Parts: sequence; structure tokens; C-alpha cells
Amino acid sequence: MKFREWFNSKGTQILAGKSSTNNEELIAQVDKNETVLHTAKPGSPFVNIKTKKPTKQDIYDAALFCAKYSQDWRDNKSDIRVHVFKGKDIYKKKGMKTGTFGVKKFKIIIVKKEDIKKI
Repeated sequence: MKFREWFNSKGTQILAGKSSTNNEELIAQVDKNETVLHTAKPGSPFVNIKTKKPTKQDIYDAALFCAKYSQDWRDNKSDIRVHVFKGKDIYKKKGMKTGTFGVKKFKIIIVKKEDIKKI
């Protein structure tokens, strides 16, 4: 598998990019109704939940996975803000760097540092 892959305790598949080029590949395979996550700050993997109807637990688990591999976590070891959005809300404008995308609308969840330390 070319992405980081994880199955949460419910068996939901969660994929994450490994680099800016890999994030491009990950976003290319996202369905418009699938949930995608990225930290509020640059330097994290894009994370894709491979189900069209994720539970709140699926979303939080994916946010943990996203936060754990972020530069924000690496550098600060504090709570991490994660954006949650649908594939249909992602766009790419000409001139955007590799691995960079815009998002039309998103929700914010806070991942607690205590939870990140557990995984």
C-alpha cells in the first residue's frame, strides 16, 4: 500500500499521505462524499476515512492519526486543531504547490495531546 493505513477498533479503514506528492495521490482517490482531514497548520498528512458514513468515533480516530503524523505535533506536543471536510469541498488552483489544496468549508475538532500520546 502506498499510503499509511490504519484500521480503528471498529474496523474502519483510514488512509494517510506520507509526503506532499503522496498527499496528491491520496486526494486523487478520495470520493466526493468521503471525509478528509488535515491539521489547521501546514505540514500534516491528508487523511481519508474510507466510508461514506463515518461515526463520530471514526472521525476522532482519523483526527488522532492525522495529528500524530503532523509537524505541529512534532514541534509543539500540544493539543492539535484538525479540519474535517468532504472530498467535494477540496479544490486545487493552478500554481498551488504540490500537496497543497484549498477547502471550501470545514469543521474544526481539537485533538487532545493526552489522546495523541496514547497511540
